[in-house]
Amino acid sequence: MKAHDGMYIGGAWRPAADAEPLPVHNPADGSLLATVPAGGPADVDAAVTAAREAFPGWAAVPPARRAELLTRVHELLKERGEEVARTVTAELGAPIGFSRKVHASAPVAVSGSYARLAAEYGFEERLGNSRVLHEPVGVVGAVTPWNYPLHQIVAKAAPALAAGCTMVLKPAEDTPLVAQLFAEVVHEAGVPAGVFNLVTGLGPVAGQALVEHPGTDLLSFTGSTAVGRRVGELAGRSVKRVALELGGKSANVLLPGADLAKAVKVGVANVMGNSGQTCSAWTRMLVPEERYDEAVSLAAQAAARYAPGDPSEESTRLGPLVNATQQARVTGYIEQGVREGARLVAGGAEPPSGLPEHVRAGHWVQPTVLADVTPGMAVAQEEIFGPVLSVLPYRDTEEALRIANGTEYGLAGAVWSEDEDEAVAFARRMETGQVDINGGRFNPEAPFGGYKRSGVGRELGVHGLGEYLQTKSLQL
Repeated sequence: MKAHDGMYIGGAWRPAADAEPLPVHNPADGSLLATVPAGGPADVDAAVTAAREAFPGWAAVPPARRAELLTRVHELLKERGEEVARTVTAELGAPIGFSRKVHASAPVAVSGSYARLAAEYGFEERLGNSRVLHEPVGVVGAVTPWNYPLHQIVAKAAPALAAGCTMVLKPAEDTPLVAQLFAEVVHEAGVPAGVFNLVTGLGPVAGQALVEHPGTDLLSFTGSTAVGRRVGELAGRSVKRVALELGGKSANVLLPGADLAKAVKVGVANVMGNSGQTCSAWTRMLVPEERYDEAVSLAAQAAARYAPGDPSEESTRLGPLVNATQQARVTGYIEQGVREGARLVAGGAEPPSGLPEHVRAGHWVQPTVLADVTPGMAVAQEEIFGPVLSVLPYRDTEEALRIANGTEYGLAGAVWSEDEDEAVAFARRMETGQVDINGGRFNPEAPFGGYKRSGVGRELGVHGLGEYLQTKSLQL
């Protein structure tokens, strides 16, 4: 697998200031895929300087021209979709089918939506005797996670570029190869030098240097709530804007009368997808008491269909976790849940059996379902980030609402009902940023982001574009 041994800064691949290599491993078998440079403060400073120098020219480019370049980025991502999928499967461990369906296709959809927005958005408007201008905020620092590595990059880079901002990206150290692929796409598309810059490296080194750099005007971060707090604190010292997309503990509420078989099947799939490494996963399934035993049985049966296997095989539905630290974290939560009184009805903390010999060294966790979970348990309150579903009973819909809203998070959720109006009414009372009704599809133009400690700001669509703009009014 091809990897660049430099940083993409100022429109070219250039050697890192520090030649320390950063290994990239395949989480399915532990093999070394490649090495990339572990950048530091000097590399970040060079990238921010390049972005700062490029900003006036890029901000002055007409929106229609920015739209043309984003359209080319969109086309190239689509052309290289299979390469994207295989790269993500290799460095993240996502099954190849899931990589094609989600990891490769979502960035194509998002980049296409911003190509259209760049051309259509009203960057000027009249309000009475005022002309209101929506101008790019400046140089953006972006720190992205490993769980949806290209989608999270495009969800920041596409609106930033559409708005007229320049940027520096520090991708997750576990998945830098698809970030390098994106830099190749930006270069081939003809985006001017310095508009997009890439520095690979460790979060506490390169990531922190970018967060603290005085030359950035906005810091966009996606990751855990714990790290997000630190990012907000560091960025706040220079009074720069922040956009934080953080953790979640989303509730999947099955109202009385819902199609139980469908709701459970889709709910389990939502949790097991990407090996549970999804911030918006519906990891708490709330079921009426009178249908609880049936739902638990259906959930256990559905989880059994997600047998772990070689992610490069077309039939595999569940891959490994990204690294050993994540594996230990998830199995620890499963053990804690059982200690606190949860009943294990599928999976468990033990390594899965039946894996092909060539992938047994990977970071595997069984698809797990915990029943008899109570709202105060750690597995019902804390983000696990693995293929673990907690099933909770409720007596009435008011109790269901209290349980759904009873965490520090508020990123996503789902409601199922035979009556759509009833589901919408319940969703309106949920303290969360996005709710799927009866399995509603992902919409790349709908705002994504959280209430409470799930973040600050929104991504995707026109709301995501607004994060990268600031307003000026001219009174005439």
